[in-house]
Amino acid sequence: MKALAPLRLVAGLHAVAICLQPVLAGAYLNGEGPALRMHEPIGLSLAGLGLIQLLIATAWWRTGGRGIAALVSLLILAGEVLQIAMGYSRQLAVHIPLGVALVATTVAFAVWINRQRTPARRRTEQTEVNA
Repeated sequence: MKALAPLRLVAGLHAVAICLQPVLAGAYLNGEGPALRMHEPIGLSLAGLGLIQLLIATAWWRTGGRGIAALVSLLILAGEVLQIAMGYSRQLAVHIPLGVALVATTVAFAVWINRQRTPARRRTEQTEVNA
C-alpha cells in the first residue's frame, strides 16, 4: 500500500499537465504561435506520466489496492498515445473530442485516487503501532 502516496502525486501532476493542453491549444488558435510549441512537449510528456502512473497503479493493485486503478491508467495511456498520433496527423475530428475525454478522465481519476483509503485492517495496524 506504500504505492498509494506516489500514485496520488503522479495522478495530480498528470491532471494539472493535461489541463494545460486545451489552454495552450486555445491560445494558439487565438494567434499566439509559441503556445503550440509548448503544447507539443507537454503532450509528449503526458504519455510519460501516463506510463509512470500505470506502473505505480499496477504496483498499488498488486500490494492490495484496487485493480480498477491500473485498468483506468492503462486506458488513459492508450488514449494519450492515440491522441499524440491524431495530433501529429492533424485529425482534429478525433484529436479534440478525445482530448476532452482524456482531460475529464484524468482529472476524475486524480480525484478518485485521492479519496482512496488503506483497508481497515491496515489502518488498525497503523493505529496500534502509533499508540
